[in-house]
Amino acid sequence: MTDFSEFNDRYQSDLTNAEFETLAVRAGQVRTPECEHSEAIFPTSSYVFNSAAEAAARFSGDAQGNVYSRYTNPTVRTFEERLAALEGGAACAATASGMAAIYAVCMAHLKAGDHLISSRSVFGSTNVLFEKFLKKFDIQVSYVDLLDINDWKNNLQENTKLFFLESPSNPITEVADIPVLAELAHQNDILLVVDNCFCTPAIQRPLSLGADLVVHSATKYIDGQGRCVGGAVVGSDELIEPVIGVLRSAGPTMSPFNAWVFTKGLETLSLRMKAHTENALALAQWLEQQPAVTKVNYCGLPSHPQFALAQKQQSMSGGVLSFEVAGGREAAWKVVDATRMISITANLGDAKTTITHPATTTHGRLSDEERDRAGISQGLLRIAVGLENIADIQKDLELGLQSL
Repeated sequence: MTDFSEFNDRYQSDLTNAEFETLAVRAGQVRTPECEHSEAIFPTSSYVFNSAAEAAARFSGDAQGNVYSRYTNPTVRTFEERLAALEGGAACAATASGMAAIYAVCMAHLKAGDHLISSRSVFGSTNVLFEKFLKKFDIQVSYVDLLDINDWKNNLQENTKLFFLESPSNPITEVADIPVLAELAHQNDILLVVDNCFCTPAIQRPLSLGADLVVHSATKYIDGQGRCVGGAVVGSDELIEPVIGVLRSAGPTMSPFNAWVFTKGLETLSLRMKAHTENALALAQWLEQQPAVTKVNYCGLPSHPQFALAQKQQSMSGGVLSFEVAGGREAAWKVVDATRMISITANLGDAKTTITHPATTTHGRLSDEERDRAGISQGLLRIAVGLENIADIQKDLELGLQSL
């Protein structure tokens, strides 16, 4: 076998001052003595040690190295280091799902008696996690208007420890002023956590805007082809360390195979987000011209209330939009059922365009009042615009819109 040095030879890539696209392809990879070009997969549950003393040192933390794949895995570590590099964070903790990422953050940084403030405009399962589970442990939760800074201020309490938001929001694409919320949070010693699922670091880097932690559902655009479920949390070493502690003890960690899939997804992330954005903007502009459509929510449209803010915070507008049709649920379902190519599924971030009726799927467990306050009407449909030819996407949607 060729002589090999892990750190000092040409087998590794020098990424000093590398740009985003280069980091997306190469960051985090440490080639083994096999000199593989693509990242290796390590599907192992455990690791062997040279001696009892080495095993003891690894388990105590006195020596670095792998212990058990619930703790550390080389494939998962490659994904973590690559995503951290793209987000501009010092560290990353990979999780079994996006919801596991949010759960781990809450368990790591909140305790009984603490208070959390969340935007109303969050994914339905996030709301359920906060309401049905966090409250069981005496963690108080208040919901506010994402766009109203006074609403955030008026709900502050002495025990408020965490702000949580999505931007753009799911599914009506409201855009938060992240630097303003970061300033308010830090003035009151509060952590700001931003769900960056819709944008990914290819479009928006919340840490650079003042956020403390970023969470992802890697299931979405990071994978990009609907293959695996996973999540991640990115931030400083200090804030990620307790998150890793939760994952090690509770166990919702990422599998090596899924980590490998997500790592390969990151390689094309920038290219895909440009293509998603191009298609989504064209579709949003087309929808605005359709007589059956009463409103289009897409932050890339000049008609969007936060268009200027989105242009400032984001490098692109992303691939998700929503629109409303008159006639409530009956009309919305008619549009969905008339499609013949677009996938009827609640997932997003796929190469394939998807359509869903949020009021009865992703946000179906919310009360009518909660949905109304979040702006989710019965006539609202969400489209995650894929990579098909835009004319084919429009033609498929037109089948339902014409019937209205």
